Amino acid sequence: MQLEIRPDPAEVGRARRWARSRLAGSGIGDEEPLAETLILLVSELVTNAVVHTGCPAVLRLSLPGGSAGPGQAAEPSVVRLEVADTSDRAPVPRCAGDEATGGRGLALVDGLADRWGWSVEGAGKRIWCELDRCARPSEVEADRGGAVECAAVRQEAVEPAYGGLAYEVV
Repeated sequence: MQLEIRPDPAEVGRARRWARSRLAGSGIGDEEPLAETLILLVSELVTNAVVHTGCPAVLRLSLPGGSAGPGQAAEPSVVRLEVADTSDRAPVPRCAGDEATGGRGLALVDGLADRWGWSVEGAGKRIWCELDRCARPSEVEADRGGAVECAAVRQEAVEPAYGGLAYEVV
């Protein structure tokens, strides 16, 4: 699924509404933590594209096909979000001071997404992130006390890969 984005700040709200409707259509409810995290990631990546590139962009969303059934292991499925634009300007590290009102977008992406990155695409670039969706507690065996354990190993780094700096597309 994809949505074309104009270089207009009003597009950020439209992108959030579009993503919410796609989530609902795939069975991911607003009550799931994954939904709010994904909407925040949409906001950050679309805002970066709109504010820092001045170019049209394309928002792509790939949603999982299903979840584990009763009595099955909690197998993750991946939600992937991509924003592609025609700007050849790469993400550049940016230090945001305590009082700064911006400059933390990609630091948030790094903290919230299970994986993220960017690559050159034609004359522009693609920034992507992925979230692992595990089975809901009601779908996990009762003797686990309702705890959800995802089969995928979440990458935990002692220090952020970006050296503690915020990255923003400029």
